[in-house]
Amino acid sequence: MKPNTQQLNDLTIQVRRDILRMVHAVNSGHPGGSLGCTEFLVTLYQYLMDRKEGFDMDGIGEDVFFLSNGHISPVFYSVLARSGYFPVAELATFRLLNSRLQGHPTTHEGLPGVRMASGSLGQGLSVALGAAQAKKLNGDAHIVYTLHGDGELQEGQNWEAIMYASAKNVDNLIATVDVNGKQIDGTTDEVLNMGSLKAKFEAFDWEVLEIKEGNNIDAIIAGMTEAKAKTGKGKPVCVLLYTEMGNGVDFMMHTHAWHGKAPNDAQLENGLAQNSSTLADY
Repeated sequence: MKPNTQQLNDLTIQVRRDILRMVHAVNSGHPGGSLGCTEFLVTLYQYLMDRKEGFDMDGIGEDVFFLSNGHISPVFYSVLARSGYFPVAELATFRLLNSRLQGHPTTHEGLPGVRMASGSLGQGLSVALGAAQAKKLNGDAHIVYTLHGDGELQEGQNWEAIMYASAKNVDNLIATVDVNGKQIDGTTDEVLNMGSLKAKFEAFDWEVLEIKEGNNIDAIIAGMTEAKAKTGKGKPVCVLLYTEMGNGVDFMMHTHAWHGKAPNDAQLENGLAQNSSTLADY
């Protein structure tokens, strides 16, 4: 049985706590984008994706997910652990030597749930396209999901992959872009204005949907359900997810300052006080 909105909200709050505590413990990491995508990744793994028990790299007979903007690993690791891929207690090893939970996800540690290394930005869509085409060749009707940062679209081989996806009718793919308008050096418009992402993806012959309330679980469910209904019709699908960086922790919101900065002791307590434990801390 799928969780209801309240259960998804409760898990979202607990994942926020995980993010804050993980980054604080090692004074390193990326809390801003992680917090901004918490509702999305919780909803994706707990409600939207068709997942099998256990984990294997092939992902045959199930939906699969690729994280392209790998620096938001704190939210990814927390959601994976709380979705049963590995013990929640292992979150305490984040960014430590010999940990499977490095700052950017990699595959050679064998961490369940991680399908690609994503320390370098701009590569996730290319990998996902290979997986999506493999599913077609295998007669597997499941969907490949990806997540990208809006600033990430300024670099890498993204636009080559975007062109390829539509040219080859890769229509079992849903690429979500976290549109928070911020990156490490400022706003995306200040760093490198990309104009209308919607117009750009449409110009590359993608089906484009927008989720204006990207931190609202009901809006995410509605928007992603619509996106899923548009798969299998000859076009790749892009979802523009409008989020707030640092969502759920007031002093981290409405600024790019927390893209890659850890909270101090007082800030940690402040952030945790705004997100009272709903399940159990690791």
